[in-house]
Amino acid sequence: MTDLAEQGNVIRSSFRAASWLGNRHLQTLYPSFHGARAPRPALVRRMLDLPDGDVTAVDWLAESTETTDESPLLVILHGLEGSAESTYARYLLQAASDSGWHAAVLHFRDCGDYRNVLPRRYHAGETNDLRYFINKLRTEGQQGPIVAAGYSLGGNVLLKYLGEDGATTPLHAAAAVSVPLDLGICSEALTHGFSKVYQYFLLKRMKIAVARKFDLHTAAFDWTRAMGATTFAEFDDAVTAPLHGFAGRDEYYEKCSSIHFLRKIDRPTLIINSRDDPFMLPNMLPAAEQLSKSVLLEISEEGGHVGFVSGGTPWNPQFYLPQRIVDFLRDEISKAATETHALPGM
Repeated sequence: MTDLAEQGNVIRSSFRAASWLGNRHLQTLYPSFHGARAPRPALVRRMLDLPDGDVTAVDWLAESTETTDESPLLVILHGLEGSAESTYARYLLQAASDSGWHAAVLHFRDCGDYRNVLPRRYHAGETNDLRYFINKLRTEGQQGPIVAAGYSLGGNVLLKYLGEDGATTPLHAAAAVSVPLDLGICSEALTHGFSKVYQYFLLKRMKIAVARKFDLHTAAFDWTRAMGATTFAEFDDAVTAPLHGFAGRDEYYEKCSSIHFLRKIDRPTLIINSRDDPFMLPNMLPAAEQLSKSVLLEISEEGGHVGFVSGGTPWNPQFYLPQRIVDFLRDEISKAATETHALPGM
């Protein structure tokens, strides 16, 4: 990327890493270790019955006296093997609560502490569940604006959905953070250097999750290849692709990478990615001409993967993302309120 000031809707982030947490791997790992001290807003679980007969869990921010029927509603999408318990989700839920918003974490199938019913899981390109949930919110009485935020894999799902639905989405605005815009490039990035450590631990969690649902005799994929996979590419080829109808990992990566959908996004959308993200390679970041006029790409030089710790102390840190996301979404809601045309479903 060249001079960001000359790229129009590609801008340089104002984020600066905390002086005590300048390394990209420390930025990435610290939030997990900080989880015990992260906010824990009260949540209420409601099950979501899906059109294909499956079911997943939605954790809702408990209602407060600050919210009304017309308060904005924030839908949060977590990352790979994440949940409403992920540190980043809890901070954003708290920011939504402080703003007087409704909020909900839509769990991908088989994530969190709930197992879905059908013999499938989730993947980076599955947008039907999000589409169904958002449309259901609007048709069943959500009067206020609906906005969304996605982290990592959840960000990829969100951007792909926005590109697919264009002007028909009920969403007012969206934000996506640390997005694996090109899934193939990201799988390659995780085979180098210290990034192999993330790959090892995430693959271990994914195999454990798969083993809770399937075994050698019930798996609709090559069980031996799956359990022997040592890279994301191998796992996606052995499990993700066949389980969800793709010919192989190449077709999965090509059809589901959100970079192919950015030009079709029709709602104000903020993407925040870091150049030093250990899950990615810098050459993955798109140029201005690859974005629709509705997309603002904010690039930071540091921040790691869903880290963005900006200050404070190790015991009382400051996180850049929650307030940046809420501020952007609030501004776009205010702008939409002054427009003369109504959004779909309103």
